[in-house]
Order: sequence, then structure tokens, then C-alpha cells
Amino acid sequence: MIESEENGRDLASLLVSRTGRLVATGDRLEPYRLLDAGGVLVEPVAMFLRELLASGRSAATLRSYGMDLLRWWRFLHAVDVAWHRSTRLEARDFSCWIQLTVKQRRTSGGRGSALGANVVVGAPNPVTGKTAAGNGYAPATVAHSETVLRSFYDFHRDEGSGPILNPFPLDPSRRSRRAHAHRNPMDGWARERVGRYRPKVPQRVPRAIPDQRFNELFAALASNRDRALVAFWISSGVRASELLGVRQCDIDPGQQLITVVRKGTRAVQQVPASADAFVWLRLYQEELRGQIPRGRTQPVWWTLRRPRRPLNYHAAHRMFERANAALGSDWTLHDLRHSAAARMARDPQLTLSDVQLVMGHAHLSTTEIYLTPNKDEVIAEVLAHHARTAEQRYNPVPPPPAPGYDPQALSVLFGRTL
Repeated sequence: MIESEENGRDLASLLVSRTGRLVATGDRLEPYRLLDAGGVLVEPVAMFLRELLASGRSAATLRSYGMDLLRWWRFLHAVDVAWHRSTRLEARDFSCWIQLTVKQRRTSGGRGSALGANVVVGAPNPVTGKTAAGNGYAPATVAHSETVLRSFYDFHRDEGSGPILNPFPLDPSRRSRRAHAHRNPMDGWARERVGRYRPKVPQRVPRAIPDQRFNELFAALASNRDRALVAFWISSGVRASELLGVRQCDIDPGQQLITVVRKGTRAVQQVPASADAFVWLRLYQEELRGQIPRGRTQPVWWTLRRPRRPLNYHAAHRMFERANAALGSDWTLHDLRHSAAARMARDPQLTLSDVQLVMGHAHLSTTEIYLTPNKDEVIAEVLAHHARTAEQRYNPVPPPPAPGYDPQALSVLFGRTL
């Protein structure tokens, strides 16, 4: 139980000792393993992850769930409580701690640092206007952690291997009635809080890169590979990982199509891209001639340095960070997807359902978010409104004359300038 700031700092120092770790195994049947402080496999977590894998969850999902469980295991180790003995008291303290603590970050020495309890949000970037991330966990991360832990204890309760009462319960206001029992089918689905310790997550409007800023960013790219990547991201709207998984056989320049595997559904889908993207791709392929293995199933994207290796997400992210550093901006690879969706959503020749299909959204309401005007457009429209108001105040326009009167004669009569 966290009763003072000193106790909170002691708990943070215990968690920083990295008691336990999540290990990638490379095994398709068990991609990740959670090990305790002694290096022993945590069997309750392994059972839960195997259940997720059997239900069709991807390796990335298992890693995300594993990180949330790792934080919970470290917290339980710090307060000296077994996982099956935890109560709502530990769940409440953990929910308070994760919202107030400083996020652990790996320093140059390889050790994490998480001393302090004030979550400070950085100043907005002067180029993009995006607020810098604070030194604590984001509300979306805290909400995701609550959902994962509640699912974990629900699973073990059903299996008979965990406590009967879930330490992370549902909100009592949802227990008295069935959710959406009297919902009007003409209304949208209301977002309701389902967990007692689930924080409110602010709704964020996707931020697109303005065309002028994108031209500057594109000019800062250093190679034809990077230009081809960014051109595909900004024109097709696919996710960064989806494009990086494209093979040689997935490219169809004649139809201007690329075939990607969707991140969530794992569905194979053809997505159109711009002609410029295929031109940059062709220039990049000519540079690679004779330097990479041949074959239709070989990856399209490779590292620039030798020995050539398939390009992964972290290397692509670092490439984009270097282009951002030249401009002093902090755009992300996912902002390119937002920009592509915003461009397509504002085209009057494209319907919103067309954009939904290209973006791979499950619900049309997700695509509707991109109809929201960005901050720069709103500011320009409001300033134009103020200018029109001032013009009407100092130079009022006379009302039109009544039928039967000559406007020119009235202007001469009242001394107005023709």
C-alpha cells in the first residue's frame, strides 16, 4: 500500500531493479515468455498467452499483453504479494502508481530510471504543434493495462486457477443492467467505462502533415529507398509494418497496386498507390541490382549498409527521425497514414466508404474522424471571420433598395460614391 511519497519512491526503486523480464523466444507456438526474478517461467502468464495465441492473436499483441503483465508482476514483487493472493487493494494501489510514476527508460548504461512521481508534459513542438510526451505512462497505456489485467484474472477464474473475485472489477453502475439494453439503433454506440480503475482516455484527433511541411520533409530524405517508402506511406495509407512486410511478388506496377497483410485481421488486401511511389521504387531497385537475393518471395525493403538485411520497423523509424531532425519536427510514421486518410477524405470525388476500404477500418465511424478539420485550417477560417466582421463594422454595406427604386439614383441622393 502506497501511503507516502517516500514509499512511492522506494517502490519505484524496487521496480527499476527489473525483477523479471519478457523474453522473445522466436518460437511460433510461444513467441514470448515472462520470467520471474529467478529466471523461472511464470506459468500463469504462459497459460494466458497460449490462450491468446490459440484465439488468433498476433505476436505483437502477445508482446503488448506481456509487457502489461510484466509491470503487474514487478509491482507484486515489490509489495511482496503473490499473484493469486492479490486483492482490490493492490489493484487500486497499482492503478494509482501507474498513473503517477515516471516511466522507466533505458539509459546509456543499460539500466532504467524511474525516480520521481511528477508527470510533466513537454512544450509543443514549434513546427508540428504536437505536445511532447510526458515522462509518465499515457492514459491509453494505463487503460490498456487495466483491460489486460482484468482479462488475465477473468481467464484464471474461469479455469479455476485464480482468485474468485477479480482484483480489477467492472464498474458497479454497469452491473445493474445489461449494457446498451435500450439503445436506439439510429444512434451511435456510446463509449462507456467498463473498469472501476480504468482512466478516462481523451479522444485525439488524427494530425495530418500539411502539404508544404510534407514537401520539406520529403526533400530531407537521403536515399531513393527512403523516398519510395514515404511515397508509398503517404499515398496508400498502409501502416508502417504492413508496407515493410511487402515481398517482391506483392508489387504490381502495371496496376499501381501493392498487396499487404492487414495488421489486425491478417487479411490480404490490394491497395492502390501513386505513380510517383512506383517511380522511386524502380530507382531503388536498380540500385540494389545484384546486391540482394533474387526471388519473388524476397523482401522489397533492405538496409542501406552492408551486409544487406531486411529492413525492420525500428530502422525505418530511425530513418524518419533523422529527416525530422533536419526540420526540427516530430512527425511519426503513423502521421503519414493519417495524412493519407485526410487527403482522401477531403476529396469530393471519393466517398467515405471508399476511404474506409483503402484504410482497412472495421467501422465507418473510425474513418469519419478524418473529416474533422485540423488546427491550422480552423485558425485560418476564424481569422478570416474576424477580418470580415471588422470590414462590415467600419464599411457597412447598405441594404438593397425596395423594389421600384433605382439604386443609382439613391446613391446620388444620399451622396454615396458610385
